[in-house]
Amino acid sequence: MAAKPVVVYGASGYTGRLICEYLREYNVPFVAAGRDEGKLDASMRQNVAGIETADYEIVEVTHDTKELTELFRGASVVCNTVGPFSVYGPEVVEACLAAGTHYLDTTGEQDWMITCDEKYGSDFAAAGLLLAPGIAQMYTTGEIAAELCLEKPGLDTLDIAVFWGGSPTIASTLTILVNAATSGAFRLEQNRYEPWDPSAGLYQLVLPGQHELALALPWGGTSHPVWYRSDPRVANVKVLGGVFNNALMHGVPQIVAGALEATKDMNPEDRYAALTATASQVMNQMPPRENPRLNKSVDSVHASGPLGRAHCVIYGNSNYKQTGLMQAYAAYHLLQRPPRRVGFASACQAFGHRELLGVLTSFGLVREPTVTVES
Repeated sequence: MAAKPVVVYGASGYTGRLICEYLREYNVPFVAAGRDEGKLDASMRQNVAGIETADYEIVEVTHDTKELTELFRGASVVCNTVGPFSVYGPEVVEACLAAGTHYLDTTGEQDWMITCDEKYGSDFAAAGLLLAPGIAQMYTTGEIAAELCLEKPGLDTLDIAVFWGGSPTIASTLTILVNAATSGAFRLEQNRYEPWDPSAGLYQLVLPGQHELALALPWGGTSHPVWYRSDPRVANVKVLGGVFNNALMHGVPQIVAGALEATKDMNPEDRYAALTATASQVMNQMPPRENPRLNKSVDSVHASGPLGRAHCVIYGNSNYKQTGLMQAYAAYHLLQRPPRRVGFASACQAFGHRELLGVLTSFGLVREPTVTVES
């Protein structure tokens, strides 16, 4: 049973330790949990700034629904960073439901989002619990920009671009490959999921703030079409994203295509092992701590309707820090008061887009948005 109100599962990973860092800043006691006690201890002591002033404990746990349920019992919130979530998420979600704890994660896997919505959402709602996958910079900051546009009534179409500087982590590299190999990518058209063409390759985008055209991909479809599928304001959502490094963007489709071709005839277990090996060849070490001069982010949303338009741009930095902060704030919020919505919900639906924007700006991770509204 957890002796602290928040459990960070996967705390030794790049994102997990940032969540712990911001929980410390909010003075929230937490359990740093994972499958290797030694790795957890080293990660906390070496990588979490100010850890000596945090109220925390380390717990080693097997990735098993029964053991996770016992660990989560007594806690109020679980922040899950163990992916790929389509592979490892079900045990954690089921343990949260059994233990009576809110569930947050950092996923960008659209198939996992849909599973959370359709398979687990009603059970969490009935229990009065929040199920909020995908609280992360690549999804939530863009959602904040979309919500700022939607403050103007009559806009029903969202065209979203999400860009960031830096390299993916070990875990996110594996997630990209697994997601590409096992599921499609969807956009929203008239409230229905429509697939992106997997053979289309790179898209060129006009990105605010630069003259050079940016290269983008559907990036698994992202979370936004799932969040807005049942929103009466919105009928159409498409999202493209990428990194500012065009050379890296040129390489991503080739790496994914090669991995898919090499594993297409394998059974699921062998395919996962092969994709893991490929991911380790692409990225086998933790990225350095983010530098705001290098690790910049841009979230741009064009919203349109029959008689109106709005455009919002949010410039920021340190996308993994944005993720860690929003996860920690969400946990902190849930310890103080209930979410705005229980069951399956996005960060903005659960906590409010202007509240989340205030958190990000107060920590210096995004600037005030630029919003242009046309009648």
